[in-house]
Amino acid sequence: MSDRTKRARQRGQGLRLLPALIVGAAGGLGAPESGAAQAATVLFENATLVDGTGAPGYVGELLIEGGRITALGAPGTVEAPPAAERRDVTGLVLAPGFIDIHNHSTNRLFDSPLATTQLAQGITTIVVGADGSSPWPISDYLARIDELRPTVDVATLVGHGTVRRLVLGDDYRRTATDAEIADMTVRVEQGMTEGAFGLSSGLEYDPGFYSSTGELIAVARAASGYRGFYMSHMRDEEEGLLEAVDEAIRIGREADLPVQISHIKAGNASVWGRAPDVLERIRVANEAGLDVTADQYPYAAWQSGLAIVVRSRMFSNPDSVAKGIDAAGGGSRLQIVAFEPEPELNGLRLDEIARRKEMSEVEAYMWIMENGGSGLIGHTMNEEDVDTFMASEWVMTASDGGVRSAHPRGAGTFPRVLGHYVRERGILTLERAVARATSMPARRLGLNDRGVLRAGARADLVIFDPERVVDRSTFDNGTRQAEGIESVWLGGVETWSAGQPTGARPGRGIRHAP
Repeated sequence: MSDRTKRARQRGQGLRLLPALIVGAAGGLGAPESGAAQAATVLFENATLVDGTGAPGYVGELLIEGGRITALGAPGTVEAPPAAERRDVTGLVLAPGFIDIHNHSTNRLFDSPLATTQLAQGITTIVVGADGSSPWPISDYLARIDELRPTVDVATLVGHGTVRRLVLGDDYRRTATDAEIADMTVRVEQGMTEGAFGLSSGLEYDPGFYSSTGELIAVARAASGYRGFYMSHMRDEEEGLLEAVDEAIRIGREADLPVQISHIKAGNASVWGRAPDVLERIRVANEAGLDVTADQYPYAAWQSGLAIVVRSRMFSNPDSVAKGIDAAGGGSRLQIVAFEPEPELNGLRLDEIARRKEMSEVEAYMWIMENGGSGLIGHTMNEEDVDTFMASEWVMTASDGGVRSAHPRGAGTFPRVLGHYVRERGILTLERAVARATSMPARRLGLNDRGVLRAGARADLVIFDPERVVDRSTFDNGTRQAEGIESVWLGGVETWSAGQPTGARPGRGIRHAP
């Protein structure tokens, strides 16, 4: 066994065993605060227990008490206290609460603390700070989450773009100096000591777009020193896809930390059918002793800013704009959202706007950018590539959405996997789909208190009807609530029941504890 393989295995063991500091009583730790919901004592009977490991589900019973799972097993084998509530959940699946490792509810939680669209998917833990953009300072943000008491637990990454902007200010369209990179590493270390779980990058966005691979390796080493991981919205998900995957893996190798590739995809027609090539690179990296995984939302369309279409950043150059639109497959594949000057245009495709404005598609693009730009849903992916990534052992589920997301992934990701890809199409088994949403992200985060049904784990649970669970959000109504999630529990407190929030808000900020 090589030294690198030994280190990787030791690091993986550390991830599985690494304790996380859960603030307050959300996980059943310590005494509950005044006015906080009390953790219930409940025996769930006749449940189909799908434990998150990928093992076959079985009919059994599970007891929660004091915010923890205290026992589980075959029917009639679990002894419950006399005062325990008994719930018959015949025909329903009981699984660990879902962990969304890539969520953008960061600040929207503060005016939507019930996070209804998240609960309706069975989500109990979210991770914010992806794509290179994070709260800052980390400690202040997590303290605000503690005070807010949302319905979900919240973890965060530290964003490379955030610290790059702090160091370079508005002068970020260039290579950073050694001194500036050193300053960034200090700030990453600060974020990690304040509780961040790792470093994220967004290399198709400003200011990360201008960073060198060497800069990224240096700042990633700072996160590695605190046993963090590197999550990347890679430099390219289209023509340069394979090179971008190679860069992400190189950063993990040279900075000596695990890699998480965000929202893995083959982003346009130029790379349709290349999903197997991407996965082969990930397989080879893992075989070499690295720790590389990815996450995925179950849609053949992405969401970003309109600027991303023109990679040269020459938004007023008709030739550059035309090249970008052509690479996307034409204006009919580009759906405009969040255009504030004329909200009535939101939801229309670029070609529709061009006709309405009596412009060419290039002119319409330039006009929108001249008026502040917009959000964008790009319908440029291939369903076969989505299926290939879906079936991979290296890929977990994540929404890349959140509260009030315009893209249907924000309200539908986890039920869509269970409904469309498990029940309707059989791309995944139920057990594999649950593992993608539970033990896989828990392992990546180093959270050994959740993600698997076992005695002693936190009572973070989701109960759903496998015959009825389904996403209802669409590209015309991205916030429509999913169906089929019957009950959600966070630390032994029920947060979702009968199709609506219970009103209990036991969520807290989670701090990474190196």
